[in-house]
This record gives sequence, structure tokens and C-alpha cells, in this order.
Amino acid sequence: MQRGLDGVVAAETVLCLTDSARGMIWMRGVPLPTLLAEHGFEGTVALLWEGFAGDGLTREGVQAAFGAARVAAFAGMDRWLPLTSGASVYEGLRLALAVQPDDSAPATLVGAMSVAVATLLRAERGLAPVAPDAGLSSAADLLRMFHGAPAPDSAVAALDTYFTSMVESGLSASSFTARVIASTRASLACAVVGAWGAFTGELHGGAPGPTLDLLEAAEAEPDIEAWIEAKLRRGERLMGFGHRVYSGNDPRAEAMRGSMQQMGALARRLAFATRVEQAVATAIERVKPGRKLPPNVEVMAALLLDAVGFPREGFTPVFAACRVAGWLGHAMEQQKTGRMIRPTSAYVGPAVG
Repeated sequence: MQRGLDGVVAAETVLCLTDSARGMIWMRGVPLPTLLAEHGFEGTVALLWEGFAGDGLTREGVQAAFGAARVAAFAGMDRWLPLTSGASVYEGLRLALAVQPDDSAPATLVGAMSVAVATLLRAERGLAPVAPDAGLSSAADLLRMFHGAPAPDSAVAALDTYFTSMVESGLSASSFTARVIASTRASLACAVVGAWGAFTGELHGGAPGPTLDLLEAAEAEPDIEAWIEAKLRRGERLMGFGHRVYSGNDPRAEAMRGSMQQMGALARRLAFATRVEQAVATAIERVKPGRKLPPNVEVMAALLLDAVGFPREGFTPVFAACRVAGWLGHAMEQQKTGRMIRPTSAYVGPAVG
């Protein structure tokens, strides 16, 4: 038995391939740099959903479908928004997803997620919802719906880089959850609700916020290397460092770093994060010679989401606003090509006669 199912092949997929040794990720055979340069978020979704949500999908078509879905979701908020009074953003998002009809189209669920994220984050600040603009990209409209005004072009470009990089990364816990649910022939709406539940754990989609906490704590220390070394010797986890898939350079992190370098003063923490990365490398060499603890994508993700103005309690919901498209890709692929997922457990309880 492999605890955590490490190394166990549980599905065949055309969606994504990650290669930790080469430091690259491909979606439908297209490498990440090409996705960023030529496809963007909506174009990448068109690739992922091709043959599952229709044929001949295009970037322009997906963007139009997402825009129309946001408008429809905003018009239907009275079905769930009153239920979220007093609830956390996480709970509110679960409620918003739970009311989506079983026959919801994939684009409908993406639009509902985007509107719910922006609306709930504004509600936390006592602000009224902002109606979507169907003509904008997903990244541009999410920033606009949250801030209440159009975002700078550099912020929109950075968030689109984040969305494109993070929409899909293989059989993560949430994607596997979506596949398990879809394998029973339950609806796509059910698969998304379940995936969101898996995503809320701090070991999965909840990592960017604590990563920013680590960076801020390090900022207050007079000797960063000594502080990090002490944490390592106590066996504490350094949020944002180490990854179960990538053992070295994560191409998503480098893409985000590049986009933030175009933001100027908005990305004020980028230089300090580099100092922390160097300090971790030095400290791990002293504590455990020969072992590497490279920064993972969560460091750059936390810095980017902070730079474009999202609060840390919004990091996971904003992450989900793009990853929902990846969950849907897995769910649709499972519905079309797979069978019901039913693994076996090993009994380790009291002896039986």
C-alpha cells in the first residue's frame, strides 16, 4: 500500500503532464510558456475542454461564454447570497456552489464561482456587489468586481498569468475528488462542490495565505537565516517551500515572478522574497547537508495575489476561480472515458475469527 497514494496511477488523462526533473508543465501537449504567450486563461481552458464541452473551442468563444455566465450568475444571486449572512467566505462559497442546478453547463459553474468570490470578498468589507462586465476577460473582471473599478493593465496581466499557470496541474486532491464524484455519474455541479471542499484544506488550496504569513514573520526578524535554521531544527514546516511533485524549479513560479517584475512598485515584496529563498537554501544546507528545499509556487502565488490587491483570506477562493475550470476538465474527462472509481482498503482493525 502507498500511503497518500504516492506514485499510484489512478487515471488516464489528456489534460496535463508535469515533469519535475525538466521543470515543465504541459496542458494538452502545449508547454506553459506557449500557453502564457499565445493562449492566456480562456485559451488554455479551450484547450483543456476541447472534445468534452464541445468541439472547435476558441479563446474568444470561451471568454464570451464565461462573460455571459457571470452576468447570469449575478442576476441569480438572490438564491444564495441571503444564506451567507454571518458565514465565512469559504462557507459562503460552498453555499453559492451548492445552489447551482445539476444541469449547469461548465461555463455556468465557472461564472458562478467568479461572481461568488468577488461578491463574498466585498461583503466581508461591508461593500455591495459589483455587476460583471461580460466583455472583459476572467482576470480583468474578477479584479474589477472585487475592487469596484478597472485594474491596471499590469495587474490584469499578472492575474491572467496566475490563472493560466494554476488552472490545472495534474491529479491533485481536489481534481481527484472531482473525478471520483463524476465517476458515479453525478452532475458536474456536484463534482465542483466536492472539489471545493477538498480544496479548502491548508495542505492544498489553503497554502498561499500561510505562505504570506511566513514572509511577514521573516520580515520582522533581525537575522533571517538564524530564524529559519531554528525552525528547521525544530522540525517545523516552512510554508511555501518543498513540493510533492516538483523537486526543483517550478515553471509556474518563474512565470509569476516575471509578471510581477512588470508591476513595479505594486510588487514591493518580490525582492524580499528572494532574500528569504536564499536564506532557506543556506539554512537547509547547514541543517541537512545535501537536501534541497526549493521554493514552491505558493511563494510567488501569495506575492502575486497580494500585489494585485486581494486579502489573504481571499487567496484560496481566487485560486479556485481559475482551478474550477481544471476540476471541470477532470470531471468531464472522467464522465466520458472512465468507470466508477472504487479502490480497496486494507483492514487493520481487531482480529476477526
